[in-house]
Amino acid sequence: MNIQLPDHPLTDLATFITQLPNDLDDIPSKPELLKLLTLQSDAPLQSSDEVRLKVRDLLRHGGFKPTGRSKPASEYLIKAATNEKLEAINLAVDVCNVVSLHSGLPISVIDLDLANEPLSIQIAEPGTSYVFNASGQLIDVGKLLCLFDAEGACANAVKDSQRTKTHPQTRRTLTVIWGTNELAGRTAAAAAWYRQLLQDHEATTEDVM
Repeated sequence: MNIQLPDHPLTDLATFITQLPNDLDDIPSKPELLKLLTLQSDAPLQSSDEVRLKVRDLLRHGGFKPTGRSKPASEYLIKAATNEKLEAINLAVDVCNVVSLHSGLPISVIDLDLANEPLSIQIAEPGTSYVFNASGQLIDVGKLLCLFDAEGACANAVKDSQRTKTHPQTRRTLTVIWGTNELAGRTAAAAAWYRQLLQDHEATTEDVM
């Protein structure tokens, strides 16, 4: 499988596939992973105001405004952790949240078997929207860098589509780390840590070409 990547001056993306050893609902997150869902935990990466600003610059390219309810998902995680409201969900989401929280980089994780090839990453046309939660709420992702499958936009650095979200029977996921080349080396470090945390739970990962 491959993903057509964007012609974009700021992106430093990491993408990889994870194969889980069992259905997602049957793989509990280990206690040592869950301990990392707090800002006080000992993690190899730490977010900062510089990271926050550089990520926002990445999202602004193309005309999107990453503020208010459209701010990067990593900022929501930091706020939730600050208020001690960041809770475990499932292994796929927990690892994603841990790495995003501490690296400061927004990350998407989708059920790969719910997406239809071809896959690409590109800036969405103005007016593009999709449902992002089980309640049917829409988000306008126009002018935002997004992951697309054959049916349209399905993930980005703000909110992922409900259509391709993980579920109890998920066995394969695709991860996209929305990094910027203005933070040299951060995407690679986040991806390496992310993949190690998955491997600690007997999952296997492979690069997307």
